[in-house]
Amino acid sequence: MKDIITLQQKIVPELIELLQKRYTIMRNIYFNQPIGRRALSHRLNMGERIIRTEVSFLKAQGLVDVNPLGMTITKEGEELIENLKDFIHELKGLNNIESLLEDKLNIEKAIIVPGDIEQDPMIKKELGKSAANYLKTIINYDSIIALTGGSTVLEVANGMPQLYSQSNIVVVPARGGLGKEVEKQANTIASVLAKKLGGTYKMLHVPDNLGKEAVKSLLNEPDIKDVVETLKKADILIFGIGRSDVMAERRNLTEETKKFLMERNATAEALGYYFDKEGKVVYATPSIFLTLEDLKFVKNLVAVSGGKNKAQAIVSTCRSGSVKVLVTDEGAAFEILKIV
Repeated sequence: MKDIITLQQKIVPELIELLQKRYTIMRNIYFNQPIGRRALSHRLNMGERIIRTEVSFLKAQGLVDVNPLGMTITKEGEELIENLKDFIHELKGLNNIESLLEDKLNIEKAIIVPGDIEQDPMIKKELGKSAANYLKTIINYDSIIALTGGSTVLEVANGMPQLYSQSNIVVVPARGGLGKEVEKQANTIASVLAKKLGGTYKMLHVPDNLGKEAVKSLLNEPDIKDVVETLKKADILIFGIGRSDVMAERRNLTEETKKFLMERNATAEALGYYFDKEGKVVYATPSIFLTLEDLKFVKNLVAVSGGKNKAQAIVSTCRSGSVKVLVTDEGAAFEILKIV
């Protein structure tokens, strides 16, 4: 396949460009269907005339349906999108980039999704689906899966197919609740993923911004204690990575703490820890139920994070030793290589 791709790039590079454009159009229709031409044009920053021309071609090939409600992908189109994934991956040379990341970041495995979340928000769904596909290969019938909240981890749960009707799998939140968006909180995501896996889930009814004394007191509650004990037995942990400044704002840290983080050159936040560029912990939020020592005993540490602006945060978190598998996008991957 590599030889064929190299020949195509040399002799008919416009063919490769056209393929990627049509693949992008189909993928965006698939994730937003039904969608109108104007909305798709705006989402992809492409002229309506170009969209009209390409959609007409795709419709003639039986890959897209057009009706009054908008455009949708046919069954044949869905199969083509799935089959094209590996080809696009190879086409962009992402297999080599994955190997480079594994070496430079000292992690066991890197999985790169084509595209950049900052340019195409739909890439987040691709990240989730790719992470879910990887998880399918490591989940056991009696796994204990811990996960954090956030929109990216939510897409992992959404991207997981119905694997079992019944299993002994237990899904447990690794963090308390944060913000008003309940659907993105760890408790909710745990319930979504557990249903997909035919397992059970436990709820951690603890606000994420509690003080140390309050957390210590709650740990004496039987229900909370049971969840935390289960959490510490997890063989899989799925979590997101954020920029320190963004997460400090989102978690409503005090101005004093924000200043402290800035002075300590914090660049990343993951699992309640704030890391500097070298991966050293400069601050930890009080409501942490998995310590860095606990993480050493988790067999599969899977971080899911993308976007060029998160490159430094991803590097910092990997340097902390908290990542074994990284699922990211092309935009972040190339930016990471500039840093390391």
